[in-house]
Amino acid sequence: MSESVVLPALGESVTEGTVTRWLKKVGDSVNVDEPLVEVSTDKVDTEIPSPVAGVIEQILVQEDETVQVGAVLVIIGSGSESAAEAAAPVEAASVVAPPAPAPPVVAPVAAPVAAPVAPVAAPVAPVAPPMAAPAVPIAQASPVTPPVAAPVAAPAVPASSSTDAGYVTPLVRKFAQDSGIDLSRVVGTGVGGRIRKEDVLAANSGVSSSGSTPSAAHVPFPVSAQRGTSEPMSRLRKVLAERAVASMVSSAQLTTVVEVDVTRIAEMRKSVQARFTAANGTKLNFMPFFFLASAEALRSHPKLNASIEGDTINFHPSENISFAVDTDRGLLTPVIRDAASLNLSQIAVQIADLAARTRENKLKPDEMMGGTFTLTNTGSRGALFDTPVVFLPQVAILGTGVVQKRPVVITGNDGQESIAIRSMVYLALSYDHRLIDGADASRYLVDVKARLEEANFQANLGI
Repeated sequence: MSESVVLPALGESVTEGTVTRWLKKVGDSVNVDEPLVEVSTDKVDTEIPSPVAGVIEQILVQEDETVQVGAVLVIIGSGSESAAEAAAPVEAASVVAPPAPAPPVVAPVAAPVAAPVAPVAAPVAPVAPPMAAPAVPIAQASPVTPPVAAPVAAPAVPASSSTDAGYVTPLVRKFAQDSGIDLSRVVGTGVGGRIRKEDVLAANSGVSSSGSTPSAAHVPFPVSAQRGTSEPMSRLRKVLAERAVASMVSSAQLTTVVEVDVTRIAEMRKSVQARFTAANGTKLNFMPFFFLASAEALRSHPKLNASIEGDTINFHPSENISFAVDTDRGLLTPVIRDAASLNLSQIAVQIADLAARTRENKLKPDEMMGGTFTLTNTGSRGALFDTPVVFLPQVAILGTGVVQKRPVVITGNDGQESIAIRSMVYLALSYDHRLIDGADASRYLVDVKARLEEANFQANLGI
């Protein structure tokens, strides 16, 4: 008995999806809830699990093909038909084998070869040959042992290495090159044996612990495997491109930047880090502070937490903060809802959970919808600041740069100025000038700056 697996509805407004990669092939066995295929929509990239257990009989939609919701993707059988078909050749072989009286003649030659293999020890008995017949003709096709051993052992290594190589994304490959890790020695733990960044990190820690030390000489930049090649745009990249262009054409965007002294927050993090990590299972970095301060300020500056529909301005009743996550597939933005009402522990845990599931392609479509304002941490890769693009229907996005220690002129309580080493960060706010003026943006940024520099977050720790 066979069952059809269709493309499910992956969100209220999602009507179609593109098959990006099959995780199973015809003839493979599959269990209930085991991932079958990766599908990309204009909302999210996700894996479609199997609703039944069985054997893949037919794949109806090929990779890079786009189909409507409800279309049949694959047909899964119970496996009993396949087992019956597989059994038929075995029975036929056992019927054909007896008429050939050759085995008694070959037996003296094959006996030394059969010694290591238990099933072949039975050719002396007249009843045993039908059971051993399917294997014996293959093994005895050539009475010389070396040709028999070579075909069995040789394919195993190339097949494994080629499979692993096919599951390495360009980003992971570059990371491995930068780390000096040989991917052929890395065991993938991702879907279908895919090598993930975590696998390379684990391998890298093993190399570091072995006592090897990097050379002091300059190491040339690795040459990317993509250099001089071409590849089609993924559906996610096409959607991001279309939205970015539409946003820039449909809105008037500009960026305002402020500099913030987060030294007090840095000191606070050090003092509570051990307790915070023990209580939440994740470290307290700067991002939760930026989240909370920006969300709280939106309550006083509703223009930045709004959307434009025709000639109407809709001011949103809650602060649903999207945040950018860099993945192998592109930039994705899961949402933390009602961020202004959460404490630092709740925000930190949600960031860690959503970011991890985004990179593992395990987000639910609804977890990427409904954002009213976006936060992007461009400083995670060392950038001082950038001018992020606002994605409609939102009207503002806040970019946080890298936190750096540098000499700064400060004024003491006595009014005297001095130079001190402080932890500084740039906050860059891009906004839609159709609704938000420069003065609105500046007032918002000044409030966020004051909240961060005051660093009065003891009541918001949640531990």
